[in-house]
Formats: sequence, C-alpha cells, structure tokens
Amino acid sequence: MRALSVSDLLNKKYDLMPFDGAWYDAFKQPERAGVWFIWGNSGNGKTSFLLQLMKYLSRFGHVVFNSLEESDSHTMQCGMEREGMSEAGGLITIVKESPEELAIRLRKKKSAPVVIIDSYQYFGLTYRQYLEFKEVNRNRLIIFTSHASGRNPSSRSAVSVMFDATLKIWVEGYRAFSKGRYIGPEGFYTIWSEGAERYWTEVN
Repeated sequence: MRALSVSDLLNKKYDLMPFDGAWYDAFKQPERAGVWFIWGNSGNGKTSFLLQLMKYLSRFGHVVFNSLEESDSHTMQCGMEREGMSEAGGLITIVKESPEELAIRLRKKKSAPVVIIDSYQYFGLTYRQYLEFKEVNRNRLIIFTSHASGRNPSSRSAVSVMFDATLKIWVEGYRAFSKGRYIGPEGFYTIWSEGAERYWTEVN
C-alpha cells in the first residue's frame, strides 16, 4: 500500500453493501470484502441467524455456503424451510468441500463474491493457512462460523481469526451482536423476537 495522507484516507471511496432496516441498525453498511466471524453457544439461534444473513446477502450477489456440519441433513432442510430460503432462488449454492476443493471452486471465473464456511473447526485450517486463504480471497467476503467455549471461540486458532476479522458477531439469546468495526445504531440484530424477549427479560 502506498503512503496516504489523512486527506487521502478521508476521501477514499469504499465498496459498501447497502444494508437497510434491522441489518443497518445492527451492522451499518459493511464493505463487500473482508472476513466476518460468527460464534455463539448452542441453542442461542446461531444457525437461524446464519440462514437469515445468507438470505439477505444473496440480494447483493451469489453466495456459496460450505455446510460442513449439517450439510444436506433434515435439520438443515427444516431450517431453510423455516427461514424461507427458497426466496433466494439460485443465488445460494450449498456445498460440502475441503479447503482444497473450495479453493478450486473459488478460482473459477465469475465465482461467488461471498463464501460462508460452517464451521471454522470443521474446515480444519491452522491460523497460518487461514491467513493464506484470506489473502488469496482478499476481494471476496469470507464468513466463518465457530463453536464457542463460554464466551470465546473454542480453539486458539479460532480466537486468532476472531481478533483478525473485520466484523465479529456474537450470538446470544436470539440476538446477534456486532463486536467488530461495523456497529449500527442498535448494535444488534434480533433473530427471533419472542425468544429474545423471554431470554433478555430473564437475564435482566
């Protein structure tokens, strides 16, 4: 990168996704490229959030969903039916691929600008391999989900990826909280209103 003055940086134009509504309130308007990291404990709405996010992102281009955990299971089918994923049409491609297989897919011309990997642990990268994967795909949006141990990602490598990510999203009590560099007026997205109201009422 060439040296920039403050004026250069302030006048620089970025390719942003025009998020609106609840998505803007949570995450403002993030860049179309970078790394997002989503983590949370089981039973808090992480899969539902992932599907809702995937459906919304398909408005802005093709999405490849590397579903390593649930793949084409009945539970995934039920989740997709519940979230109305058929409305995305052919803009979402579901695969179950190793890092090597996914790399081949993403090298193809006109490959998807968004790739979602569920999960980081199942994908099996070391942190060094993650950095290489990120660099090769620097013009693409890469989204990882992760298992959690308490309030942290469940491995040292995943913690490092979380710290490196542009947008960190913690899922708890059917809300997805922005912990990264894009925080909207509310700072969270509600995944399921009834469940969130019940959970946060009990917590408070």
